[in-house]
Amino acid sequence: MRAWSVVAPGPVEGAALRFVHKPVPVPGDGELLVRVRACGVCRTDLHVTEGDLAVHRRGVTPGHEVVGVVAGLGAGASGFALGDRVGVAWLRSTDGTCGHCLRGAENLCPGSRYTGWDADGGYAEYTTVPAAFAHPLPGDLADVALAPLLCAGIIGYRALRRAGLPPGGRLGLYGFGGSAHLCAQVALAEGARVHVRTRGAAARRLALELGAASAGEVHEPLPEPLDSAIMFAPVGELVPVALRALDRGGVLAVAGIHLTDIPPLHYERELFYERELRSVTANTREDAREFLALAARYGVRATTHTYPLSRADEALRDLKAGRFDGAAVLVNDVT
Repeated sequence: MRAWSVVAPGPVEGAALRFVHKPVPVPGDGELLVRVRACGVCRTDLHVTEGDLAVHRRGVTPGHEVVGVVAGLGAGASGFALGDRVGVAWLRSTDGTCGHCLRGAENLCPGSRYTGWDADGGYAEYTTVPAAFAHPLPGDLADVALAPLLCAGIIGYRALRRAGLPPGGRLGLYGFGGSAHLCAQVALAEGARVHVRTRGAAARRLALELGAASAGEVHEPLPEPLDSAIMFAPVGELVPVALRALDRGGVLAVAGIHLTDIPPLHYERELFYERELRSVTANTREDAREFLALAARYGVRATTHTYPLSRADEALRDLKAGRFDGAAVLVNDVT
């Protein structure tokens, strides 16, 4: 099969990513073989490609927003049949026995493994997934529309809950890409006033079209104090900016898996009055189930830009440069 491989982590403008031939994977015990039809392009894929995240698997195939069809079943795999449409997300497996797993916080499992980082992902014709971590998908949305929901949507939803937004609250979003524009739709449907701060003009236009109360440059003052904020941009220097925008008792959640260094915080300006800074780590399968149900109820829709699988490197370069709003999705043009 054809697949993209991170041959030497480095700038995506160079030769870090290569379109190669790999054997079609064989599903192990309890696993599904999935023929990939679409795969969303996530900023985490960029971090894996460029080496911002430590190498977990040499030559890994990125991609963890996969919509595909079950093409094979390993021994003992259950819950799916050949031909079923299935979703493959970031969280690939956990040990299921540690204290974190047992208390429902499997996202914190020390033995957790991730699609497109620990195991080959969806920038390929085929991938595998443990059946217990595969997601049944609703039948009324197209592959391209579903793909970004499987990570961008899920992690945005977890970040929203981590941000502790009160009913009818004031929410700030810093960065407005694939995850933020889905998170915003959930927040708006639940009655929030949303303020967006992001570098891209197209992203600011999209924010206003979706119903944001304001959309401006990242350092532009906000029209009102915030109850909660979410940092989607992987830019540590914006953390103090967002903390200062919070009202008393406000919460800032940092949604990304990678963030550049945070400058020193001034206690009185940025943390006093019980402001909180929280991180967000991956997600649980329950997060995925809750979000997919809410997305269907609220009519959450991704703004998408499609690229053929054979041009995945171009999609990542465009993501890095902020050349599109919403989310990019790779469509399998090989099979």
